[in-house]
This record gives sequence, structure tokens and C-alpha cells, in this order.
Amino acid sequence: MCVCVGAGGVGKTTAAAALAVGMAMRGHKVAVVTIDPARRLAAALGMRRLEGELVRIKPSAFEAQRVSMPGEVWAMTLDVKRTFDEIVARLAPDERTLKEILANPIYGELSSAVAGAQELSAVAKLYELSHEHDFDLIVLDTPPSRNALDFLEAPTRLLGFLEGRALKVFLAPGGLAARLFGRPTAIVFAIFARVTGVDLLGDLSAFFRSLAGVIDGFGARTRRVAALLRDPATVFMITTSPESEPAREAAFLARTLDARGMRRGGLIINRVHSYALEGHSVERVRELLAPAAGERLAARAAANLADFDVLAERDRRAIARLQRELHVAHPLLVPHLDHDVQDLAALARFAGYLLS
Repeated sequence: MCVCVGAGGVGKTTAAAALAVGMAMRGHKVAVVTIDPARRLAAALGMRRLEGELVRIKPSAFEAQRVSMPGEVWAMTLDVKRTFDEIVARLAPDERTLKEILANPIYGELSSAVAGAQELSAVAKLYELSHEHDFDLIVLDTPPSRNALDFLEAPTRLLGFLEGRALKVFLAPGGLAARLFGRPTAIVFAIFARVTGVDLLGDLSAFFRSLAGVIDGFGARTRRVAALLRDPATVFMITTSPESEPAREAAFLARTLDARGMRRGGLIINRVHSYALEGHSVERVRELLAPAAGERLAARAAANLADFDVLAERDRRAIARLQRELHVAHPLLVPHLDHDVQDLAALARFAGYLLS
């Protein structure tokens, strides 16, 4: 299993899709899942959109772009609400309890809007895909960097809630309003319910009563999900660019993963500039170009190439610094491309840099 993490705007989604395509080109059956709210994975795979269920990229789509594809590529965009519903359906003790939970308006809000719901759904989906399907590799594209930490912490936060005192208060017998707010406030909520027709405390009480039947199962599953992130078979690919801010984010993520005992699988450095003058001086390049381009155009071209040389030197220093800080001898370098990666053929070329 491969989890792609990194700062926003460095090509992380493209890298995730390219890894999936590249491994499938080697004959593997691969699934790639995105929880990136921008939903760029579909575009990278040459599709108009991805749904909340696995869809295989048709072999004919690769054939049309002359990409040899002995394996399989499956893709999906995470549907947070749908994933939560599936978890509850598996854990509910009976059909009546399941219907009560799904119909409760409190559950409807919690399952899609609560902090960490997206990240928890992602690792829950990873667990499902790894245990119930026969994929050789699962690649997960995560939200931008600091949000990726929410992804790492989501199972721990949920466990803290499930095993904490706050939930025990909700599940204890007796009047919920009195336990939480005292009698005066409970009276106010009762008046509010009569005026508005919205029985907030009643919905809360019903929700937590029905939830009691799935708490233990949810906790056990969350522990398994947390263990999955630390499993030796799960690796984290850090994606960055040579720019200073993404590079700092990459170093921060590496330290965080190491501190949590999570395995780093490699470092992808995207959009790397190459030396443009190839060791020549600006004057020498101008002299070489002048016979074909004329003096004026040759001078402009040489000056432009000199600017790229400055970027290339900056990138070289940034890469060396990342190698030292992250203790990576051989990062995966992807050159700065002149075009966006928007189809399967371009993804296959991108994969070549990652898997060469």
C-alpha cells in the first residue's frame, strides 16, 4: 500500500496516478484513490469524473494512446458520507438499528461535516480495499501537507472519542439534557422544540442510543485502521518540488512519519530544472546560435538559457539539502515539463521517471 503525501501544488495527485499507471504497466492490478477536494485525479487519468466507487480504466483507453497495459488500473474518488454509511451498515447489530442511525439528522451532519471525517473515511476505505479485494497495490492521494497530518491522526482522535468520558456521558441512562446542561437549560431546549419543531435533544438522545450498538465494533475497526498505517506493507511517498516552502513541508512530514513509526517509501522531487547552458558561457552559447538564429535572437536565447541555469543551480542545492535532511540517497527526480499531464500517455511518461 502506498500513501502519497506532500504540500499542495507540487504534483502529488499526478504522482499518485503515475505510480498507479506505472505499476499496472508492469503487470500489476492497482487501485488509486483520491481524497483531494480539488478532484484532479480524474483529469490526470483522462476521465471526465470519478465516482464514489471503483471504476476500471478501460484497456481501450490505453490502447488509444499507445500505452502498453498488461495490468489493471482502478480508480475512485472518496465519498465520505457513503463510506461512513457502509461502515455503520457492517457494524449495526440489526436492520432496525441501522435504519435509525441512517435516518437520524445528527448522524447526517456528523458523517460528512465532522472534523476528520474525510481522513477517517480514507483510511477506512484503505482497510476495506486491502482486506476485501485482490489488488497488488493501492495508491492513496491525500489532501495537501498539513491536512495530511489530519489523515494520520484521524484514527487516534476517533479512538479518543470512542473511549473517552464525553461519550460515556451521552450513552449513560437518564435525561440527556439534564446531564449535559441542567434543568433550566433543558427547559429552554424544550421550548425551542415546541416553537421550531426541531427536537435537537431528542435527536441527540435517539442518535446515541442507536449508536450504542456499534460503538465496540467501531472502536475495534478503528484500531485495525490505525495499525494499517504502521504496517510494514504500508509506505508513505513524500512528494515535493525544489522550491523552499514545499521542501520545508517535505522535511516536516518526514520527521512526523519517522516519529510515528510510519515507513517512508521514497522521496519524489517534481519540476526539477536542468542545466540549460550545458557548461558553456553565455557568450559561447550566443556564438554557437548566431549562425542559425542571427545575432539578436541568439543573444536573447543565450540570456534566457542563462536564467534557466540559475533555476537549475537552485534546484541542485535544494535537492542536496533534502537528501541530507531526509537521509535519502536517491530521490526520484521528475523534470520540469513544458506541458500539463492531462492524459494517460503523459502519465505513462511521468511514471517512467518514477520507476526507471
